Amino acid sequence: MIKDQRDFWAGILFSAFGSFFCFYSIATYPLGTASRMGPGYFPMLLGGFLLFLGIIISLKSFFIAPQGDDKIGSFDWRAILVILGSVFVFALLLRPGGLIPATAAMILLSGLANRNFKWLQTIVLCIILSIVVWLVFVLGLDLTVPIWPSFIESN
Repeated sequence: MIKDQRDFWAGILFSAFGSFFCFYSIATYPLGTASRMGPGYFPMLLGGFLLFLGIIISLKSFFIAPQGDDKIGSFDWRAILVILGSVFVFALLLRPGGLIPATAAMILLSGLANRNFKWLQTIVLCIILSIVVWLVFVLGLDLTVPIWPSFIESN
């Protein structure tokens, strides 16, 4: 008997994704060895860890009951579509608009998925995450993406 539905289905989902990445990396890329890793070794290893984690979480759901309500609510299609749409807008705006405006647009749009949307919190989040994205991807990883639209950047 399943005592915790959330953990059970989360474990199943983790296991499914882990299995997919294990099999895909094995079928698509050469693995190599531990001392000389091929391109498929790391994705296969991560998929294996995800599969293992999913099995542990699913098994736990049979023995440990949740503290609160463990019922899985209805699926919120609106939120999923708004969040996926915001990622699509980010992809469309990245090259012509630059990293900072595209990130801000994505955060603003994805914030609309929250039924308790608050402008001030979302704008603060836009500013903080835009700075973090700039620090990580432009300064840290040295990616060559435009930061601002071309009419703002000086060449």
